Amino acid sequence: MPSIPTFRHAARAAGALTLALGALTPWSVHAQGAIPAMKSQGTGSFVCGGIGSDESGAMRAAMKQHPLSLLFARPDGGYLADVDVVVKDAKGNSAVALRADGPVCLLDVPAGRYTVQATSGGVTKTQNAAVDGSPKTLDFRF
Repeated sequence: MPSIPTFRHAARAAGALTLALGALTPWSVHAQGAIPAMKSQGTGSFVCGGIGSDESGAMRAAMKQHPLSLLFARPDGGYLADVDVVVKDAKGNSAVALRADGPVCLLDVPAGRYTVQATSGGVTKTQNAAVDGSPKTLDFRF
């Protein structure tokens, strides 16, 4: 005669199912807990971070989920923070202005053309980006 499942059996099965589903979940979803909260400003929102390996990995994994990402580094590849950033739309209006407190910034801005100006150590660099639905990344080296 087959045994009747007990509460203990059901709890073990639920635990195994939870573990199995957790293993199928993409790494970036687990890591997103390490991403700071988005801040709204102007016509967009942003989050900067990437200090420490967990947060850096989470931020880099999330880049594909945002229309525009910015990376800041030294010429030798070392990450850079405390970068002043101004993002202007095609009409020259400021969409977002921020001080990046980490080497990775994720920006959610409406589709359009943007000029991104980044300043670090008295040096200003400018790049253009067309936000059109596919994620874009601008890499600034100081």
